[in-house]
Amino acid sequence: MSKAIYYGTGRRKSSIARVYVSPGKGNITINGKPYLDHICRDSLGIVIRQPLVAVDGESAYDVNVTVRGGGLTGQAGAIRLGISRALLLVNDDFRSTLKGKGYLTRDARKVERKKPGQPGARKKFQFSKR
Repeated sequence: MSKAIYYGTGRRKSSIARVYVSPGKGNITINGKPYLDHICRDSLGIVIRQPLVAVDGESAYDVNVTVRGGGLTGQAGAIRLGISRALLLVNDDFRSTLKGKGYLTRDARKVERKKPGQPGARKKFQFSKR
């Protein structure tokens, strides 16, 4: 008898996370390592666990994540969205809780591109009248 596995995809900035949630004991692994070994900061560990805490499922589900691209903060945001989407497949009653806390919203902010004739996206070269 196999366990049910629920899948969710999360994206933030240039990070993409593939999240697999299954009934279990509360283990979270990222790229084959415990999540605190991959995400070095405790504050980002809290971000990753937020959807599970919101639905009281910290010790009820195992989470296996494959994430690539971007930095640690972008990866943590992508994982949070992926876990939230996978939890919706577990139980659709979680939608109101997760939506109310903003965990189902894709953060669309990206780095603005550099423009020609400027040193950056918004910064201009120093202007001199003479």
